[in-house]
Amino acid sequence: MTTYPADVWEPSSDRHTASGALYSEAARDHLWMHFTRHSTFEDHGDGGLGHSVPIIVRGEGHRIWDDRGQEYIDGLAGLFVTNVGHGRTEIADAMAAQARELAFFPLWSYAHPRAIELAERLANLAPDGLNRVFFTTGGGEAVESAWKLAKQYFKLIGKPTKHKVISRSIAYHGTPHGALSLTGIPPARTPFEPLVPGAFKVPNTNFYRAPEHLREDEKAFGIWAADRIEEAIEMEGADSVAAVFLEPVQNSGGCFPPPPGYFQRVREICDRHDVLLVSDETICAFGRIGSIFACDDFGYVPDIITSAKAVTSGYAPLGFMLAHDRLFEPFRSGMTYFPHGYTWGGHPVSCAAAMANLDIFEAEGLTDHVKANAGAFRSTLERLLDLPIVGDVRGAGYFYGIELVKDRATRETFDDEESERLLRGYLSKALFDAGMYCRADDRGDPVIQLAPPLTIGQAEFDDIEQRLRSVLVDAPNHI
Repeated sequence: MTTYPADVWEPSSDRHTASGALYSEAARDHLWMHFTRHSTFEDHGDGGLGHSVPIIVRGEGHRIWDDRGQEYIDGLAGLFVTNVGHGRTEIADAMAAQARELAFFPLWSYAHPRAIELAERLANLAPDGLNRVFFTTGGGEAVESAWKLAKQYFKLIGKPTKHKVISRSIAYHGTPHGALSLTGIPPARTPFEPLVPGAFKVPNTNFYRAPEHLREDEKAFGIWAADRIEEAIEMEGADSVAAVFLEPVQNSGGCFPPPPGYFQRVREICDRHDVLLVSDETICAFGRIGSIFACDDFGYVPDIITSAKAVTSGYAPLGFMLAHDRLFEPFRSGMTYFPHGYTWGGHPVSCAAAMANLDIFEAEGLTDHVKANAGAFRSTLERLLDLPIVGDVRGAGYFYGIELVKDRATRETFDDEESERLLRGYLSKALFDAGMYCRADDRGDPVIQLAPPLTIGQAEFDDIEQRLRSVLVDAPNHI
């Protein structure tokens, strides 16, 4: 077992680098990291540790530092999470005060003030009619809760055969078995099959990869994509379909925004077939696109919103399902209840963090800041289109994907081996070496994803573009 001194992070200490190596060794030997190839860090018999585990030790604003003192731009807000930035002492102070007052109490037939206050605040921020908040600890749990609610709701109103769900190709909705069934990424699903039955996939809204006859008309493409949802409902039978789960801007695959009219058509389809529309805003809520809830940015009212991550800006784990009043109606009387819950859902310290986080949003006008600067962020990133390897820049708000291509004229993408060399063999390390923490992803076609803290402006946009350019200009030499 590796041990290390308690004060290893003392700046400029001679022990700093050595102790950082001990941390890396301990991580290699004991820490099971998430979605991580541990072979990268294994000892290959030469007495070394392979690549050392990156150890991030501090954050301030939109920057983070590793154990060597190296500074990076946090271009992914942790994991689409720290929307107000790192180092917010007001959130830490609120959490400490709550822990001193009431460190924990569950929401099982009891309540506590912070959960009540936060539920009321979220309901007031949500579209009209979405007034009932069910707390979880993360986004996958919120999605799981929404599917379970949809099933039980239809049973309670006399439509017990409505249990199936529809989601989109390549979409990611979480790792619990139900949420994973909704997820449209085969490599994420196949190791854990059989999954929950009844989940069906339709095309996503990747306009860059639209059918050729629709590539010149974004609105027509959006209607086409929405109509595939109705086609799936009719194929399965409307009396068997309970809900459609959609992200406002789909994350996996590289930030697919909805074409004009898409969500309005989906809303019509769901209403026509008595199917619930679930807006999975685990990433897109809390200013990522602009508004507190991204459904407001795109002009639709869902039946359920699921969210997590930036509700606390990552200072404590918290997620929630926000349901329309009509879905709660069957639970108002008699012996009916929702037999579902989590020990940590609505944790008092997490709710205190969320309240302080929302106070920052209001005091600093962060949603207005994003709306005012989103166009500049896009135009700055679009400068990269002069590089032959950059095929598309897409997204909304402070949430963008940069798709990389082998041939921009034909939109030819990379095969699996080329993608492996490009993303894992070159880009991941090169971006980090350039002081840029972001995501190089190939769950669809190869992309670089950006979702920085919402506090940044033009100076930081320029810095991000320059760091990306310094890496991408040499990328074709590493395929």
